[in-house]
Amino acid sequence: MKPVDPNDQRTMQERMDAGDWYKAGPEQWQAIARASRLTTEYNNLLPIDSDAALALLPEIFGTVAPGVWLREPIKVDFGKNIHWGENCFANYGLIALDVAPIRIGAGTMFGSNVQLMTPIHPLNPELRALGWEAGLPITIGSNVWVGSGAIILAGVTIGDGAVVGAGAVVSRDVVARTVVAGNPARLVRELPVEG
Repeated sequence: MKPVDPNDQRTMQERMDAGDWYKAGPEQWQAIARASRLTTEYNNLLPIDSDAALALLPEIFGTVAPGVWLREPIKVDFGKNIHWGENCFANYGLIALDVAPIRIGAGTMFGSNVQLMTPIHPLNPELRALGWEAGLPITIGSNVWVGSGAIILAGVTIGDGAVVGAGAVVSRDVVARTVVAGNPARLVRELPVEG
């Protein structure tokens, strides 16, 4: 990633959208407040009025295909940078910090308390103190299973049919049809092709 450039003339939103260093300002904080309000409303509606809760999902997220079911509570930064494929499921406590895009393939399931973390911060403490941050996208393929308590870090791609063990911290890409576990997550085994 390029170093922080305080002379960059782009808006902070333009920098954020490009995946470059930015400082959150009023535009970002308003979007975060909106997402927080909508997710709080969603969380409070479940399980009392699931139809009304599900109707909120397209307002919260960038894309929501049919059959998406998310148990409460859910927490996001912006929401609009998250894109759900068909028939996805997340158990209680999903946290998805979407400074950068998060794409989730069809049929993917998350255990409880999974965290999807796109933000990154400078190693330089002076730059961190000034509020600089950036984000790298997370891409999760189709029919992936992510176990409870797993953390998927910025810039990771998880291939179709992979399994992430409970409590794993995934800091590197995961090959399709493999099982990873541990901290940091490591290959446990390959999954055979059925049929």
